[in-house]
Amino acid sequence: MSLRERVLLLALRGRDAEVMVQLLRRDGHECLICDGVDGLAKEIAIGAGVAVVTEESLTADRQRLTDWLDRQLAWSDFPFILLATKRTGRRPREAQGILDRMGNVVVLERPIHGETLSSAVTSALRGRRRQYQARQMLDDLTLAEDRLTQLNANLETRITQRTSELSAANNRLTEEVSERERAQAALAQAQKMDAVGQLTGGIAHDFNNLLTVIFGNLEMIQRRTEEEKTAKLAGYAQQAADRAAKLTHQLLAFSRSQRLDLRPVNLNALVAGMSDLLARTIGPQITIEMDLGGAVPWAMADENQLELAILNLAINARDAMSDGGRLTISTGLRAGDGGNLDPGDYGLVAVTDTGTGIPPALIDKVFDPFFTTKPVGKGTGLGLSQVFGIAEQSGGGVRIESVEGQGTTIEIWLPRAAPLLPTSEPRLADRAQSGNERERVLVIDDDDGVRQFIVESLEGSGYVVSASSNGLDGLKSLDDGSHDLLIVDYAMPGMNGVEVVKEVRRRAPDLPIILSTGYADMAAVDAVMEPDRVLRKPFRIDDLNTAVRAALAES
Repeated sequence: MSLRERVLLLALRGRDAEVMVQLLRRDGHECLICDGVDGLAKEIAIGAGVAVVTEESLTADRQRLTDWLDRQLAWSDFPFILLATKRTGRRPREAQGILDRMGNVVVLERPIHGETLSSAVTSALRGRRRQYQARQMLDDLTLAEDRLTQLNANLETRITQRTSELSAANNRLTEEVSERERAQAALAQAQKMDAVGQLTGGIAHDFNNLLTVIFGNLEMIQRRTEEEKTAKLAGYAQQAADRAAKLTHQLLAFSRSQRLDLRPVNLNALVAGMSDLLARTIGPQITIEMDLGGAVPWAMADENQLELAILNLAINARDAMSDGGRLTISTGLRAGDGGNLDPGDYGLVAVTDTGTGIPPALIDKVFDPFFTTKPVGKGTGLGLSQVFGIAEQSGGGVRIESVEGQGTTIEIWLPRAAPLLPTSEPRLADRAQSGNERERVLVIDDDDGVRQFIVESLEGSGYVVSASSNGLDGLKSLDDGSHDLLIVDYAMPGMNGVEVVKEVRRRAPDLPIILSTGYADMAAVDAVMEPDRVLRKPFRIDDLNTAVRAALAES
């Protein structure tokens, strides 16, 4: 492995450095432990791919390191992974200043899972390789420019004879170079988003496991306590957990491509629920207004993807109002009036800004992939094309109106849907009677908290439950043929959930299976599971019982 692929480690306390070396070398990374900040700066200058640094190790003199960072060439943005001590409140000004000087820093709070650290290192190395490729591309472009200069010098002696030909050739070359630069910038931005997506996916499973345990235990407290104050406090905690789950879904929507899950969505409730996220994203310099339709509009949509589309439009609107302005998000019901929409009624979400507007000549291009009016490096050109794709896949469409210098309105049209009627929650006693003592359920999940929550919930509903912490032990438990249902987690060490499902189908093809997941390779899951047999984390007791009853009923 070359010097530019090395992983440099700076951890001056305890055995942190040795532990990280063992972990990263196991995954094929070449590591070097540095004895101080100066040593780190020296090794970075020699050649490295990423530096993993503990926060307390940066207290020494950092002048040599910051001098090297300031001298980086234009193509270089050396990546750091900072292992920070978990803290409450804002980071001290001095500590924040260190991060600002370091530049390209991913901050991971300790304690940290080994897989998360390895994933972060892999992502950082991938980004560093792209920087090396960018350097090579820059060198190639410089060489091409030098050759072009020489060619022009030679052609000057014949300029009077071939003026028209040279002008045409130069224009074509300029256009090609500009197009190549735009494509390279869009590709670099897309690769950054891919790296962020992989890092997000790596921690999403653990986060959703925690939320599942929190949801489940809060719900059990509410159902079992007779003290009104305790139930009220648990309700407050559950509301906060709901917001955390919603935020997780929104983050995952940024980082993965997924099949649309079309369901009736209350557009008023969806837009109102995004108010906090929009306020944090757009910032205080822009006024956000909600104009929600009086007749509640219901439409067929994937809630997570629709939120992503609205957020993309809001971010574009913010960028068009650099000096501030007003952003209005409105909803309503409209009848299709021809064009690219089928006849019928549609739910509508419109995002309106008071920004710079779009020139008429560019209106027809704004939904093309990789087309952007933003400066190089400021956008991928994928935001509006993604909005267009989400609307089209949902059976609707997108319309745009813009007046240059006055603002833009973009409307998402979605097929109207019948409202979902509220369902009354069955009493705990009724749920317990739904279980049959002869129905035995096997639970396989490597997370102790999630496994215990599922076991207690099902036992409270009258099922006989056994549990295993890994796929191999779970398969041994199935050999006696006494189980009526299997619930298995996707992400587990050793055998993952999909591998367990395949083996169970071979041994006991008639056994019903439910696969639970917080974040998974959906292509692998779809290959072995029906969508209604996938239980998304975080889930509640009623979600679990409904899935179990449905699976047992079909069997």
